[in-house]
Amino acid sequence: MINIEQIIELLKLGKLIPEETVYSICLKAQELFIQEANVSHVDTPVTICGDIHGQLHDLLTLFEKSGGMENTRYIFLGDFVDRGFYSLESFLLLLCFKLRYPDRVTLIRGNHETRQITKVYGFYDEILRKYGNSNVWRYCCEVFDYLSLGAIVDNQIFCVHGGLSPDVSTINEIRAIDRKQEVPHEGAMCDLLWSDPDDVDTWSLSPRGAGFLFGKNEVNKFLHENGFDLIARAHQLVMEGYKEMFDGGLVTVWSAPNYCYRCGNIAAVLRIDDDMSRNYTIFEAVQPQDSVGNAIIPTKKPQMDYFL
Repeated sequence: MINIEQIIELLKLGKLIPEETVYSICLKAQELFIQEANVSHVDTPVTICGDIHGQLHDLLTLFEKSGGMENTRYIFLGDFVDRGFYSLESFLLLLCFKLRYPDRVTLIRGNHETRQITKVYGFYDEILRKYGNSNVWRYCCEVFDYLSLGAIVDNQIFCVHGGLSPDVSTINEIRAIDRKQEVPHEGAMCDLLWSDPDDVDTWSLSPRGAGFLFGKNEVNKFLHENGFDLIARAHQLVMEGYKEMFDGGLVTVWSAPNYCYRCGNIAAVLRIDDDMSRNYTIFEAVQPQDSVGNAIIPTKKPQMDYFL
């Protein structure tokens, strides 16, 4: 029997969790996620969080600034791993909170929650470095396949990692996707995780090589068709931590301050209260530390920049 409370405390300290314990956590998490729909329904009040990217110490600051798991309901919009030094600990901490407070945590899949992307952007290498084999990476990738694709807050706010898709006009079309797979290279599931809003008149090719660029027309149409007031998404670095677009119909929330330990941005989370008011909390980066409290100074330039 795993002691979730004890593991949470160890993870907060950045301690390495034994391989067999990680396996148990991932298995239990899968059992929870498999019961969830492609699009989860979440009640207010809730705090919406953007990309974390393995920045464990900033994730702990996020909880500190936003009320903490004991007092707050959270939606995380994906990209828990890659780029930061503590992808495993960050992801496991969120899984443990999900196991401990299943009704208070909603985890949505990001474009980095895939085998292909984590092989290139740091998570796979982190696991090899910490364990000497890739087993833990495989366990986590199995969990990735079960994560939801979106969430709806009080039937008014649609939460997704990336954005919209030309193949999706209604939420029912998202509900019909078979999500339990590696993210495809094209199609609705891919677009939801990869697309970006931009100042374009209609669907345009994305410079990312996956997903689409979509503009105000697409956003207004989707909001109207589904009776929503807002699309809340992450996926793009915004220096101020959040950015509203299209007359407030869409917001990008970014929750990894000083991204890659060098971008100098601040981070934000978005709290939606019972009256549907939006309150942003911004926070700055803390110095990452190793397991004995020494400051970590990044020694290498992080991997390729095309996600920035």
